[in-house]
Amino acid sequence: MPANQSAYYLTARKFWQTVTDSEGSTSNSRLQLQLETYKRLFSVFQAGNYYHIIFNMYKSELDYVDSNVTQVLGYSPEEFTIAFLMENIHPDDKPYFLNFEYRVVEFFKALPYEKVHKYKVQYDVRIRNRDNKYIRILHQAVQIDYDEKNYYRTLSLHTDITHIKPEGKPCFSLIGLDDEPSYLNIEDDHVITSSTDLFTNREREILKCIVEGKSSRDIADELFISLHTVNAHRKNLLSKAAVKSPVELVKKAIREAWV
Repeated sequence: MPANQSAYYLTARKFWQTVTDSEGSTSNSRLQLQLETYKRLFSVFQAGNYYHIIFNMYKSELDYVDSNVTQVLGYSPEEFTIAFLMENIHPDDKPYFLNFEYRVVEFFKALPYEKVHKYKVQYDVRIRNRDNKYIRILHQAVQIDYDEKNYYRTLSLHTDITHIKPEGKPCFSLIGLDDEPSYLNIEDDHVITSSTDLFTNREREILKCIVEGKSSRDIADELFISLHTVNAHRKNLLSKAAVKSPVELVKKAIREAWV
């Protein structure tokens, strides 16, 4: 690993180790059983190919790499380590990555214990695949193994959104769940302030369903509302987002980190 790339990894490792001083006791087998429960916190599954990983902050290593990483990036799970991932981030995006991870650590260090499970981290960076081409990965992460003193492991979902966001600088958001405030498109400011929500809670629920590729009938059945109500909300979503089609809505929702 080149010296400058190793320095990025060592810097990030210093961030991560400020939130843990022990390895934790949750076994990998137990975490695997919990995966489906935690996956519900992610709102984007059908926007592109994806894989998931479990990151161990104490070791600064990956405890688990989904075999789908081969489909998305071309690498085998065995060669895909956290150092390898950082080595293959686009050079222009590495400073963003370090800044985002620093902001994530500082945010969760200050977050009350009872609210930890109500937040999802979201940002995008470009990663080089085995064909030596850069694809844009949407990184979403939730804390899955922690106590009142330490954070041990996070579950991350990496989705290929190159077709949705082929260009542009990386964006960083902290998504609040269960009516917690969100912090969208956070700029490099010292203070993180909550964002004014463009959508109502019901509209946000429906927007998530649209991004997941669900039909109006599916949404109506899932949320126990009428088809007419769903279609009315869809019309309002298009208007508020200033787009003309569901495809444009999905692209903008992901690009602007609304979900």
